[in-house]
Amino acid sequence: MDRIGDIALFLRVLDTGSISAAARSLDLSPALASQRLKRLEDALGVRLLHRTTRRLHPTPEGLRLAGEGRALVEALDGLAGSLRESGGQAVGGTLRVTMSASFGRQHISPRLPRFLAAHPGLQLSVHMSDQQVDLVREGFDLAIRIGDLDDSQLVGRQIAANPRVLVASPEYLARCGVPATPADLAAHACLVLVGSRGRQDRWQLRDGAGGESVVTVAGPLESNLGEVLRDAALEGAGIAMHALWHVVNDLQSGRLVRVLPRHAPPETGIHAVMPDRIFVPPRTRAFVAFLQTEFGSAPHWLTSPADTR
Repeated sequence: MDRIGDIALFLRVLDTGSISAAARSLDLSPALASQRLKRLEDALGVRLLHRTTRRLHPTPEGLRLAGEGRALVEALDGLAGSLRESGGQAVGGTLRVTMSASFGRQHISPRLPRFLAAHPGLQLSVHMSDQQVDLVREGFDLAIRIGDLDDSQLVGRQIAANPRVLVASPEYLARCGVPATPADLAAHACLVLVGSRGRQDRWQLRDGAGGESVVTVAGPLESNLGEVLRDAALEGAGIAMHALWHVVNDLQSGRLVRVLPRHAPPETGIHAVMPDRIFVPPRTRAFVAFLQTEFGSAPHWLTSPADTR
């Protein structure tokens, strides 16, 4: 097992780009990490890393070990976890998860104490950001991602549907008028999200009869953070496109109202995403199962009166 542990350390060095960063992620001292890497090189009889003043580079032998060793380490980790689980041992270890800051803070964060109470032997490390991170390189077990999945190296499990809506404040609509058709949006102040796929200023809308419209919108504000656009919409700055989960409370209270309620953007999903592994660690499976149970087939934002406004 020491050899497998040393290989896992070597892989973490490649993923993080430095021995010190890998050591921190594994709760090791840099000196001990260096000793273990030297031990691995001595045992294999080859050099695995070229060390320069600026960065580390894998040797050809290091690249081969990375390519074939990663599947071995992940399979053994998953198998060991499965055996512990089948033997009645509690889910344990450290689960590292990254998620959308807005969705995570609003809907997952309040549920985390309940998950931890059910698994007292587990440690949870939560990273919240609206920037998409590389799960393997950054050492995450799981990500919660919203929208279409486009990375074939990852495995996704949908935990909830993600309908989207157009919203504005009553004050904005009283001042600027209520759009009657999708084409009317071109004459309105629209608040634009700038995401991982660029500036999302082409709004695709579908009606109940299967018709589809695409409108290019513009306005006084754009941001990579949905919270900024929501705040601006609440203050009457314009019309925004939001996931229903993000604005359901504002719709229920009347602070925001639906715009073009008979036209909606295509629905996407909220997914738990993990690296493609032969064995998924029990801690990861437990968290995915917990979220699927919590949100169920009809999370509250789908069943509230707000989605019929």
